[in-house]
Amino acid sequence: MSGKRNKIERRHMRKLRIRSKLSGSAQRPRLSVFRSARHIYAQVVDDATGRTLAAASSKLPAGERAALQGKVEGKGKVALCTAVGRMLAEKSLAQGIKKVCFDRSGYRYHGRVKALAEGARAGGLEF
Repeated sequence: MSGKRNKIERRHMRKLRIRSKLSGSAQRPRLSVFRSARHIYAQVVDDATGRTLAAASSKLPAGERAALQGKVEGKGKVALCTAVGRMLAEKSLAQGIKKVCFDRSGYRYHGRVKALAEGARAGGLEF
């Protein structure tokens, strides 16, 4: 073996490095992002208790998907990620969560991850 790591292993190492410095609490939970090739998933997590407080994704049942599609401004995955960020902000604000710390999970703050973060900020979350 040459000692080289593949793309997924390098992202996982970055994720661990970020998570060693970043933790969510009850006052300021962690907004965690996972990006796949087709969908994006985000959740607000309280690491002290290990509970997910709010979650949103682009992979939804048919009834919720229609509501999300009505919020999308534009075409493509980036516009969809902005709508997912707004939807997560609405769910978080309904539970009284206003401030979060952003965990990009080793992904670059670019494209869909950035769009989700900006959508969450536009929805009212502070980070």
